[in-house]
Amino acid sequence: MRRKFLAAGLALATTTLMACSKPPEKKAPPPPPPAPPPPPPETVTVRIETAKGPIVLRLEAKKAPITTANFLRYLDAKKLNGAYFWRAMRGYQGSGFIQASAIGLKYPPIQHESTKQTGLTHTNGAISMGRYDLNTATNEFVICVGDMTYMDAGRDPKGDNEGFAAFGHVVKGMDVVKKILYSRISNKKAAPGEWQGQTLATPVKIISAKRVS
Repeated sequence: MRRKFLAAGLALATTTLMACSKPPEKKAPPPPPPAPPPPPPETVTVRIETAKGPIVLRLEAKKAPITTANFLRYLDAKKLNGAYFWRAMRGYQGSGFIQASAIGLKYPPIQHESTKQTGLTHTNGAISMGRYDLNTATNEFVICVGDMTYMDAGRDPKGDNEGFAAFGHVVKGMDVVKKILYSRISNKKAAPGEWQGQTLATPVKIISAKRVS
C-alpha cells in the first residue's frame, strides 16, 4: 500500500512539474541571405555645364573601365568644376576637337585602354583622354567633332600605334561643342606646353560637372 502511495505521489509530482515548465521555444528562422549587389552600370551619364551651355556625355564604364573610372575620379572630386576648355584643334571639313584639363593635383597616370581593346572609335562626339607616351594619361580630355578615326589604335605606325583611349560620347550638346571649337583663337605666342594657333583667346569655363541618373 505504501509503495502504491509513493508511486502515485511521484507520478503526481512529475505531472505537476511538467505542467509548470515552459514548452520549448521555437527558434526563429534564420534571416534570408543579403541580396547580391547590383551589377555595375554599363554606362554612366555625366552633365557638364559650360559657359556656353550644357554638354551631356555617356561614358562606357563596361567597355573602358579604367579610363572611365579615372575621369569619374576627377569629376567626383570636383576637379572639373572651375576648369576650362582651353584648346580648339580644327581639322579638315569641319572636324577637330576641343580639350580641357582638370584642375588641382593630378592622380597617377593610368594604363592605356586602346580602341582595339574597347571597340570604341573616335567619331563625332567621342570623348577621349589626352596623353603623351603610352600609359601617361591623367587629367586631360578631348571631345571630337566629325570623323577623327586617325586617333584610333593602328592608325599611326610611325608612333607607338596605340592611338588614344576613347571612353564615351556626347548624347546632347554637340552644338555647344562646336561653339567652343569655333571660338576665337588667340594670336599670342603659345605658352610652353600649348599649341600655336589652337589656344582659345577666351577659354570656356566648366561651371560644374556631375553624374546624372
